Amino acid sequence: MRISSRSDVDPFIVMDVMQAAAREEAAGRSIIHMEVGQPGTPAPAAARAHLVAEMERDALGYTVALGRPDLRERIAQLYVDWYGVTVSPERIVVTAGSSAAFALAFTSLFETGERVAIGEPGYPSYRNILKALSLQPVGIQTTAENRFQPILQDIDKLPDISGLLVASPANPTGTMLDRPALKTLIDGCAERDISFISDEIYHGVEYEGKAVSALEISDDVYVINSFSKYFSMTGWRIGWMVVPIEHVRQVERLAQNMFICAPHVSQVAAMAAMDAAPELTANLSVYAENRRLMLEQLPLIGFDRIAPPDGAFYIYADVSELTKDSFALSRDILMQAGVAVTPGLDFDPLRGHQSLRFSYAGSTTDMVEGLRRLAVFMAAR
Repeated sequence: MRISSRSDVDPFIVMDVMQAAAREEAAGRSIIHMEVGQPGTPAPAAARAHLVAEMERDALGYTVALGRPDLRERIAQLYVDWYGVTVSPERIVVTAGSSAAFALAFTSLFETGERVAIGEPGYPSYRNILKALSLQPVGIQTTAENRFQPILQDIDKLPDISGLLVASPANPTGTMLDRPALKTLIDGCAERDISFISDEIYHGVEYEGKAVSALEISDDVYVINSFSKYFSMTGWRIGWMVVPIEHVRQVERLAQNMFICAPHVSQVAAMAAMDAAPELTANLSVYAENRRLMLEQLPLIGFDRIAPPDGAFYIYADVSELTKDSFALSRDILMQAGVAVTPGLDFDPLRGHQSLRFSYAGSTTDMVEGLRRLAVFMAAR
């Protein structure tokens, strides 16, 4: 039986690293996980308790494709609380994680073969989902001078661009676009008839300033968010998107056919998670301490060419002075130090062989031990 060329996407290398780490753990080794962008904390206690109660009361069958109306209303309230922006619940689409939102957005906005610009380094699934949908991802080689974020001049160098996707805070760098920079991109895309998609899944995980939502600037954008990161619900596969009102019915029809609906149990838990501010704030304080430790210790260990993160929970390090093969270096770190880290090839096909991503989403105890092991490893090189 034949297989499609569009399905021939690159592997998600961090998942391969996770698998290799799991094999080592199954063999009895202690592994410190700095590879995966996954909070080490469970879903908020109130969310879990609310779901248990709801499961006793309701069969939790299908919901409408756009998501439970009460959850859409609660998400709309979040935009008032976080940004002072009024968003109609009718514009909110509840999705099976942000991954489903990207598939819906790309399918809704672009024709087969159209070119969509994405910053590199960047989240690898952007590139691979676009390819699987017969679209052309066009990488923008961002620079440290621009904090690894696209600028409008980058777009003008690319012919025939139909869309631009930006992430702020970004994965893998954690850098953010300030309001003027984001506005310049949004306005510039509007002038050039380029669809603008804003990945905001790390909003809430910020340290020295609040992330700016694209919805503070324009309604003529697609915004994608998730309960995975700030709300600590990765495995629940629940997220949302905000689209222009005239796009809602089109996206709804796609969602009906592609996904039916997001998991009902996750929608129930998400409702209560949004009211768990004390627990979520405590989680954020752990990330902040981990960030402080990483920024303090990694340069002393030998990883001194880094992009200080404004948000998310990653450190992206240039290791070109240490190796020309970041995959081999990450393998050595795993096997010799017992620390799992992600090679930059996931995030930047052209330059990723000279970078590593360190996630500090785990416990502070694990981060302290991981840094100790990395110091021993680097001292022995």
